[in-house]
Amino acid sequence: MPGSGQRAAVAFVALIGAALAGCGQAPEAAASGMRAITPSGGGGHAPPAAVDELLLSEHQLHAIRVDHAVLHRFALERTAVGSIDFDEDRTVAVFSPYPGRVVRTHAQLGDEVARGALLYTIESPDLVQAESTLIAAAGTAELTTAALSRAKALFDQAGMAQKDYQQAVSDQMAADGALKAARAAVRVFGKSDAQIEAIIAGRVIDPELEVHSPTNGRVTARAAQVGLLVQPGSVPAPYSVADLSRMWLIASVPETDVSVLRVGQAMSVRVPALPGLRLQAHIRAIGASVDPGTHTVLVRSEVSDPQHALRSGMIATFTITIGAPMEAVAIPVNGVVREGDGTLTVWVAQDTHTFLRRSVRIGLQQDGFNEVLEGVAEGESVVTDGAILLSNLRDGGGADD
Repeated sequence: MPGSGQRAAVAFVALIGAALAGCGQAPEAAASGMRAITPSGGGGHAPPAAVDELLLSEHQLHAIRVDHAVLHRFALERTAVGSIDFDEDRTVAVFSPYPGRVVRTHAQLGDEVARGALLYTIESPDLVQAESTLIAAAGTAELTTAALSRAKALFDQAGMAQKDYQQAVSDQMAADGALKAARAAVRVFGKSDAQIEAIIAGRVIDPELEVHSPTNGRVTARAAQVGLLVQPGSVPAPYSVADLSRMWLIASVPETDVSVLRVGQAMSVRVPALPGLRLQAHIRAIGASVDPGTHTVLVRSEVSDPQHALRSGMIATFTITIGAPMEAVAIPVNGVVREGDGTLTVWVAQDTHTFLRRSVRIGLQQDGFNEVLEGVAEGESVVTDGAILLSNLRDGGGADD
């Protein structure tokens, strides 16, 4: 009979053989139908190899969907978020040309007004002064005209020296010039010739100055109220009138995209507040500076809005076309899995039951498809619905057979 030393050696060899036989397939892999790729080399203390190949059972196949990688047409475009604004070239702040106090308002916020429509009326001390000067000039002109008439009669009868007659002529000419200047000064305030004649004839001062709209459009802002003291150019303007047939679209574009933008490029605009409305526009201006806080550049375009559906301040999504469409290998977005380390992977079908995990590099994402730059060829079969399930199986999450 063998000795005790021989029996111990035989037992040790048997134990090693059993351990090696058990390394053929882990219990978890056997339960889920997975087959692991055996790593090459490595010491006895190396961690288990990652499972990059899965063998699925018939039941597990019902939980996934396999599609072919196909050529898909991708539009070359950039997307940005911005807002709708008034066209500043067609927006007028209607200030009073002279200081005064508002005594009446004639237009409300949102009113459509025509050019020349009366917006508000003020009492202007400058107008009072101009009309006072007009009345005084008119009185002086009447006096000098009468004096010249008497002087001429006397001079014709040799009852007045020539120099006195010439002085009367000079006084009348000066008075006439002053009256013309006074008329022009009052006319600057918007008074008509008929109103000026009424002031002269009645010797009554009209302190009210009417302010009219300089353009057709809609009243987009109103700060005027009765009793408000207004100054020329002092913000806010009593009224603002804008032509809304054309609006501005202001987008904030990342500075990394500015190099591919140019004036004249086409863009489509979607407004969440107006579902179903899609507008076409073109870039009109690109900002000359970068916002240091957001590292974006303002891009402005213009769009016609004859129906006045847009409102200033509405949020809008801008899609800017930067080139002709291109074709590239693509797979549905559900087929790409972002792993815990940040890598992107897909599961490629090797046969009806075997699937291989493969790293990919993704480009554009449009219409539910990812552009595949590297990792999958056209025509290969990849898992779309259920790709995350396979990644969970790979990580040992397990699944019901």
